Amino acid sequence: MIKTSVFYPSGRGKLDLDYYMNKHIPLCLKLLGPYGLIRIGVDKGIDSPEGAAPYVVIAHLVFESAEQMQKGMEAHDPELAADVKNYTDIQPIFQISEVLSG
Repeated sequence: MIKTSVFYPSGRGKLDLDYYMNKHIPLCLKLLGPYGLIRIGVDKGIDSPEGAAPYVVIAHLVFESAEQMQKGMEAHDPELAADVKNYTDIQPIFQISEVLSG
């Protein structure tokens, strides 16, 4: 399995969590589900040992394979990227990982 994580750094802008959870995440599920998207998990940062959480939100999109993820992103990245302005002005950080457990 492959996980795409999207990190939204704290203190770098605004993020409408209601829109994100109720509009953007369902859009991701609808568009990427046919491309092997298994699940999406969303974490809201609340604290860290150093003080404030470094990320306001982290989303984890788990796909069956890297190939399916790539096909889905090629097909729908323009539509997903166009929706970003509706919930944030934060520049996200992306990471693609191989899931070893969990």
